[in-house]
Amino acid sequence: MTVVSDEAKAYKNDVRWIAKAAGVTRPLAGRVAIAYTLYPQRPQDWQKRMRQDPLGWDDTVQCIDLDNAQKVLFDALKGVVIEDDRWVRSIRAERAEPDGDARLVVTITPLIAANPQPSLLEPA
Repeated sequence: MTVVSDEAKAYKNDVRWIAKAAGVTRPLAGRVAIAYTLYPQRPQDWQKRMRQDPLGWDDTVQCIDLDNAQKVLFDALKGVVIEDDRWVRSIRAERAEPDGDARLVVTITPLIAANPQPSLLEPA
């Protein structure tokens, strides 16, 4: 049994409003590709961290793991922007360097069903 937290319910509601503002009137049908970039909140001491470790300072910033973010994101998108996550055929995920406010930037692209491989159409 899955219990959805109040925070998850609020996030899904936020996703609905954002999708509506972006002009989404119904979920995309069929195959989709999803790309998302997770931007952690930039901490107040980011400059100090950057001076101490210019190349890896952002690794010390607290942030949800990409795979956990993906689960929450897909649950929020289901039935709102995409029919179901079973239609996701391509996923690209990235954690970016914190540059200000925490956010998730998502791009969803409908995929046109390509012609099947010719060898699959030949009799066995």
